[in-house]
Amino acid sequence: MEIAVEPGWLTLLPPLIAIVIALIFREVIVSLFFGIWLGALILNDWNPLTATLRSVDQFVVGSVADDADKIAIMVFSLLLGGLVGIMSRNGGTRGIVEAMRPLATSPRRGQFFTWLAGMVIFFDDYANTLIVGNTMRPVTDRLRVSREKLAYIVDSTAAPIAAIAVISTWVGFEITLIGEALQTSAAQTTDPALAQQLLGANPFNVFLHSIPYLFYPIFAIIFVVMTVLTRRDFGPMLKAETRARTTGELLGPGAMPAADVSGGALEPDAGTPHRWYYAGVPVLVVIAVALIGIYSTGLASLEPGQQRSLSNIVGGANPFSTLIWASSIGVGVALIMSIAGRILTLQQGIDAMVNGMKAMFMAMVILVLAWGLGGVTEELATGAYLASAISDTLPLVVLPVLVFVTAALISFATGTSWGTMAILFPVVIPLAVAMGAGVGFDGGEHYSILLGVISSVMAGSIFGDHCSPISDTTIMSSMASGCDHIDHVRTQLPYALAVGAVAMLVGDIPTSFGLHPAISLPLGLVILYLLLRFIGRRADDAPAEVRMTAPLA
Repeated sequence: MEIAVEPGWLTLLPPLIAIVIALIFREVIVSLFFGIWLGALILNDWNPLTATLRSVDQFVVGSVADDADKIAIMVFSLLLGGLVGIMSRNGGTRGIVEAMRPLATSPRRGQFFTWLAGMVIFFDDYANTLIVGNTMRPVTDRLRVSREKLAYIVDSTAAPIAAIAVISTWVGFEITLIGEALQTSAAQTTDPALAQQLLGANPFNVFLHSIPYLFYPIFAIIFVVMTVLTRRDFGPMLKAETRARTTGELLGPGAMPAADVSGGALEPDAGTPHRWYYAGVPVLVVIAVALIGIYSTGLASLEPGQQRSLSNIVGGANPFSTLIWASSIGVGVALIMSIAGRILTLQQGIDAMVNGMKAMFMAMVILVLAWGLGGVTEELATGAYLASAISDTLPLVVLPVLVFVTAALISFATGTSWGTMAILFPVVIPLAVAMGAGVGFDGGEHYSILLGVISSVMAGSIFGDHCSPISDTTIMSSMASGCDHIDHVRTQLPYALAVGAVAMLVGDIPTSFGLHPAISLPLGLVILYLLLRFIGRRADDAPAEVRMTAPLA
């Protein structure tokens, strides 16, 4: 946890300047590369030539060269893009739109079904983002829901539900970090009884106990459905929704979608039947294979004699291999169905798959550059510098909210929620225990503060991730929704800030003083509803006959 650069504030410059340039000039690729170059300049004694060379080979190429998990994410995204290309070309995507016509008869219903799909695909945030965004986009396009609102719904349900769900790819990572931090705390404490309690604690049970304190993810999920059911929005999102509803323009002026998902080679030929199952069956296969893969890889990872509990199985699963299996089998099923149904020839199917992958090219470039900037922040020890802001001289009761803010800043600056958790869990749990949060442990006087600290790491990581334009899940949400990436960040940011503020003021702070989460949670939801009720406004609805005949974008 040593600071790599002195003075330490220099470590903040590359990510912050990249974010500011992206938001001001709406040019993501240039801003990300400039952030990488600036970080390389600091790391290489301010030599511009060396910084330029190192930016390319060490950080851009190096960000994926030795990381099989990141390569797996890229392959999964490209395969899913290929699947979308086939489903669009064989008429399956149009078929889903027509099949949902009796159900999704209004913008509100279309958005609600998108939110519901996000709740159903709870097992992985990447799968959630790409499947929900690509599947529901044609439905919401027909109903004149702005791409910005679609991206917000997708982004604000994916990571929060994966973090909360007891069965997800997040759980294994989280309980592993919690368990290791508890063991570190036991080794550092001078109280033998407390050390014994810490060593005997079940990390999965500690995680379960912390769920009611995950205020930001819980509020974020419910706030999404609040905006949908009340039909109220505010800030840039209200402008985007009003534009889409009244003019049919799904994208803002000058928007550059992260993925080109419209028209051309992705459109079905004239006369192609629109049958929903040509898209629905492959998507269901992807979900089923992913679930089976998580279970099978988790089962294979168990040590001899280890309990075959669902938590242990999911915790030991390999989500990256599983997602590649799922997407590749989904592509195979889509091809076979298209050829067997005489909708496409083999050559047409391959062409559709390749064109679908091509549509993801811009998003892949952004994703690799974002990872490269993450590599820069890791070399600079940006996270370690921010984590050092936590001081053991502060009162114990302010620790949860301080951890939430610190996690949000690290996640915002580095663009990774998992990386933030990996940085903070080993620091804040021993710190909380040393400050007295572990006295009595389960059921002890300050056990709720320990749970608040643990949940604040997870919640703050997601909050910062939602606010950051260099976050991989934020980029993938823009990609899957066919939305301009900066427009997605600008419209989602006020919502994330509002929910984050309520989570701190009603959740993290009062529960540290003893307020039960059962009171904080409904109180926070009431405040968020009142915020929408008095600040939010409804987008001007276009006439029903115009809405229902809006062309696919």
